[in-house]
Amino acid sequence: MARIKGGMNARKKHNRTLKLAKGYRGARSKQYRIAKQSVMRALASSYAGRKQKKRQFRRLWIARINAAARINGLSYSKFMYGLKLAGVEMNRKVLADMAVNDAEGFATLAELAKSKVA
Repeated sequence: MARIKGGMNARKKHNRTLKLAKGYRGARSKQYRIAKQSVMRALASSYAGRKQKKRQFRRLWIARINAAARINGLSYSKFMYGLKLAGVEMNRKVLADMAVNDAEGFATLAELAKSKVA
């Protein structure tokens, strides 16, 4: 019987990694061993980046809400606490969008929050 070696499978595995490393500079896109390290690191960084994106957007929303709340005479924490007391359940993404695009609507929410806090 003929001896079967794993050359085809190894080639397939190498090509899969090299395809992911396409566009990398120098040996990172040409040599399997170096490309493998670069791809592993890139995949780990992209996973972490997806988590960081959520944090960064939340920070942006809070900054926008805070700026709009201060225009209406409230701090961010008092504004959010007032909305909670008033039973308004809006997430920060929607509130930040209102702060940017609908100043009058946000002002009414701020007045509602102010009346509940005071």
